[in-house]
Amino acid sequence: MNRDCLLKQLTILDFMAVDLQLYLDTHPDDEEALEKYNQTVMQADAIRAEYENKFGPLFSFRSVGGKSYRWLNEPWPWENKFNFEMSEEG
Repeated sequence: MNRDCLLKQLTILDFMAVDLQLYLDTHPDDEEALEKYNQTVMQADAIRAEYENKFGPLFSFRSVGGKSYRWLNEPWPWENKFNFEMSEEG
């Protein structure tokens, strides 16, 4: 996947995880929701690892590994030139 696709997928999965977490706050015994939450978090972790392996860290405090401090490389995820618009196509 290219940079934009990975970041879009990560954005979607992180949003789903937060949404499921909020639901589980009020429905802690919903086993189906808990399973979906766990799957979503694992998928997001895999996408995040793939992104960071290919393009560098998404957060300065998670910038570990490698032979150089890659956080300083541009573009940073929040920079205007890197932002994207969500579409129904994904």
